[in-house]
Amino acid sequence: MKVRMLTRIALFSLIIPAVGVSSAKAQSLTFEQARTAMDAAEAEARRNQWNLTILIVDADGVPIYLRRMDGASPRTQDVATRKVQTALASGMHTGDYGAALAAGRTAEVPNGVTFEGGYLVRLGGQIVGAMSASGASGAEDAQVVRAGMAAIGAQP
Repeated sequence: MKVRMLTRIALFSLIIPAVGVSSAKAQSLTFEQARTAMDAAEAEARRNQWNLTILIVDADGVPIYLRRMDGASPRTQDVATRKVQTALASGMHTGDYGAALAAGRTAEVPNGVTFEGGYLVRLGGQIVGAMSASGASGAEDAQVVRAGMAAIGAQP
């Protein structure tokens, strides 16, 4: 069984270069970038006296950084999680996804969030993750996320 699996792995590693798939690692969001974005987002929330949960995930949706500020409802963690999942699944910011869904231009994402505050994080034109905030209005959540993204030079 082990020999069979190792043979498959070896064959797969030979096939990948043959079909032209690059072995170069795609750019990813680092912990330091996530911390910088998180600090800037939290500062924006504090300036406005909004108690939020802020979440940053990598391109696979794996959490890198989560902060739930004092006073943020426990429910905000679930909403922040659904926002990043919606952004990654739809390939759109959650506000854009909501508009596209209402206009019939996109398929529904299961448990998708249709209001603002969930953003794809792009660096160098490549999606490297997603960031969201929850606990204020959608527009206020979005303002906080954009402040965090600006701190690392990410395109909204």
